[in-house]
Amino acid sequence: MEILKQTPLSGWHKAKGAKMAAFAGFDMPIQYEGIIAEHNHTRQSAGIFDICHMGEFSLRGPGAKDALNAVVTQDLDTLAPGKCRYGFLLNENAGVQDDLIIYCLDEDDYMLVVNGACEAGDFAWIKAQLPQGMAFTNISDATGKIDLQGPKSFEVLKDILGADFVSPGYFNFKRIQWRGAPLIVSRTGYTGELGYELYQDSSLTPAMWEALAAHPLVKPVGLGARDTLRLEMGYPLYGQDLDTEHNPAEAGFGPLITKQKPFTGKDGLANVRERLVALTLAGRRSARHYDTLHLPDGTQVGMVTSGSFAPSLGHCVALAYVAAEHAEATEFLVRTQRGDLEAQRAALPFNPNGTARMKLA
Repeated sequence: MEILKQTPLSGWHKAKGAKMAAFAGFDMPIQYEGIIAEHNHTRQSAGIFDICHMGEFSLRGPGAKDALNAVVTQDLDTLAPGKCRYGFLLNENAGVQDDLIIYCLDEDDYMLVVNGACEAGDFAWIKAQLPQGMAFTNISDATGKIDLQGPKSFEVLKDILGADFVSPGYFNFKRIQWRGAPLIVSRTGYTGELGYELYQDSSLTPAMWEALAAHPLVKPVGLGARDTLRLEMGYPLYGQDLDTEHNPAEAGFGPLITKQKPFTGKDGLANVRERLVALTLAGRRSARHYDTLHLPDGTQVGMVTSGSFAPSLGHCVALAYVAAEHAEATEFLVRTQRGDLEAQRAALPFNPNGTARMKLA
């Protein structure tokens, strides 16, 4: 039997009656009062998510920028201190090893945030490509991460951090003190709503969580609603919509990768065999990962990677890889164990009403 890791908040979740399950090697909360209720609360107010299973690495010292620039898709020459950027870690064939966010803390000083299931592999992969002697450290165990998401999250943060707290801009972050200890507050989000990520020493994570959970606008949210929230925005999940068999261009991220300098996997980005497409389905019967995708005449052209009922929309949505030559088709059939479902090609985001980029006074 697998022994699951515990986050600094695992005891809190269990004490509150959360439904727990294995995720990325951790015992994680899937839901508290229910996925739809937690989803809707995040869209309307503010929810907190235990994201301590994510991995964090530190790379610092002379030459850090140039060394990392040769490994990731992000252009670090244009990433100034106080800013963070989404991108990819690729293998030699441009398959996605992981998606990650890189934080520029200072000149030649970076924090990398990776998916928890990929932590060990990512660290080994990156380390093997860095010059000898680089100060590259896995700080995952020492780092706690809480996500605060929802249109009222800034109001909550001002109550917790002080009325003089000024929000960072979208994909920016601040380094401040809370209760005498360092705190990084970034604004990226994985729900489509205004949202913040709070990084602090893992020993201080329970105190921050308790402070947030006590706020009247806040409810805890499990990974079940996190999945429906991100899918309504069309955000990919590593291991389903992103994997080593597909490159970022196939997943729709080609226009984001504009770096001219060489990096691992760059030459393979032009090989587009399949494309990730967005689908809508009427009703509440959802497509599921691994369901096959067909044209109306029955020709199999792809496979569903993510699918769910979308609470904000009242119907189901899905993402699927489709053979490039059929990716512009508008009508499909999803073959499920219970029969075929009609699906129509859609534009992303499925939910266009997110507040992630809202302007704050």
